[in-house]
Amino acid sequence: MPQLVRLVRAKEAFGVSVDTAATSAICSFSWVIYGVLTEQFFFSLSSGLTGFIFTLITLFALRFGRHVKELKVTPIWFVVLLLAGVIFGENGLGLVLSISVLISNVPQLWLAYKENNLADLSLGTWLISTIEGVIWLTYAFLQQDIAIIVSAFFQATTSGMIVFLKLTRRHVMS
Repeated sequence: MPQLVRLVRAKEAFGVSVDTAATSAICSFSWVIYGVLTEQFFFSLSSGLTGFIFTLITLFALRFGRHVKELKVTPIWFVVLLLAGVIFGENGLGLVLSISVLISNVPQLWLAYKENNLADLSLGTWLISTIEGVIWLTYAFLQQDIAIIVSAFFQATTSGMIVFLKLTRRHVMS
């Protein structure tokens, strides 16, 4: 939510990866399907709400300066997730989803590394994402769900790296 609010207020998207937002939306909606298949209702509900927010972030980032041509990972990963689910079912989807957060966060990590102006990148969003990764990791250990364990580990790690880059580039922000 902090990233969405920041975009709406700033009406600019400096430092925001539209590829990360769109890929995260697709991954979140795929987690909804995984949660339904594995009978994890609250996981599905949480993932659905997250997917909706990432969809809004994508749309606002495009509206406020990012470009559709930046969507490089999103269409490929959509096809990968679709094929994994259709061909291999719950297990295939879980396996591919376990690395999805890595796939979706790498464009933001790269953009944060590459660009000096991270003024519109929300520190709050990535702090929450880091904490969320740790919380989901705890949940996954309790559920003994290896797909969520791997995903949560990657989420906490990559989100933490994005927080580090945002904090070390504070002098450039407005």
